[in-house]
Amino acid sequence: MTCKVAFIGLGVMGYPMAGYISKAGHDVTVYNRTKAKAEKWTKEYKGKIADTPADAAKDCDFIFTCVGNDNDLREVTLGNKGLFNTAKKDSIYIDNTTASANIARELYKEAKSKSFDFLDAPISGGQAGAEGGTLTVMVGGDEAPFKKAEPVIDSYSKKIKLLGPSGSGQLTKMVNQICIAGLVQGLSEGINFGMNAGLNMHDVIEVISKGAAQSWQMDNRHKTMIEDKFDYGFAVDWMRKDLKIAMDEAKKNNSPLPITKLIDEYYSEVQKMGGQRWDTSSLIKRFRK
Repeated sequence: MTCKVAFIGLGVMGYPMAGYISKAGHDVTVYNRTKAKAEKWTKEYKGKIADTPADAAKDCDFIFTCVGNDNDLREVTLGNKGLFNTAKKDSIYIDNTTASANIARELYKEAKSKSFDFLDAPISGGQAGAEGGTLTVMVGGDEAPFKKAEPVIDSYSKKIKLLGPSGSGQLTKMVNQICIAGLVQGLSEGINFGMNAGLNMHDVIEVISKGAAQSWQMDNRHKTMIEDKFDYGFAVDWMRKDLKIAMDEAKKNNSPLPITKLIDEYYSEVQKMGGQRWDTSSLIKRFRK
């Protein structure tokens, strides 16, 4: 069934995600802060451009956002030209931003007061997952709107799951980032150790990746880490933003994060090396300067 869809935020992730929704046959209207990006998108995919988030959302069945942080989210939702000014009754708003659980709950309440639904739906899979339409989507909210939105979300994802009430999607993404930080640090230490020991690390990874040490990070990042290349996905700046969100939440629910805090400090060292936009596997650069 063809639906009217708005997609707000055409960054590294949002651009291909909106494209997959368009290719699935939906009537898509896009908005991006830099209009040139929206114009480029409409040359590549079928859809229209709106001048504001409010214009994009008008009369749409589903509204998606994928922006930078809580402040950006407030601007495109609750701001003077925000989508909450025009979202129609019974529409469903799905936010793919990685943000705080607090703002997810705030937007859920505000949406309910205006008679439409809200799902916090952060994503995992990086740029490659967005471009391949294979993202994992972690959803918080109510079951009825989730069921309605699931077929549209499915156009850019390989796994979608409702994990609990509003905020649960964002909390799950925090768990995701905590786990990734530890995995990347362990992989960095292991590869550096092996290289210093004179091992052929491509051969080593070929063997150990078939055993208990296997991980997505090992399978997808070991080669470029060995080759000192870090232009393959999720940037250090974004990871530090996400880890700060997780550490702030951890204070509230009394969860010690000693390793996460340490790795966040390591990422700050990578930033000082000029690696703000290197991908997260660049932790190994601290060892191999």
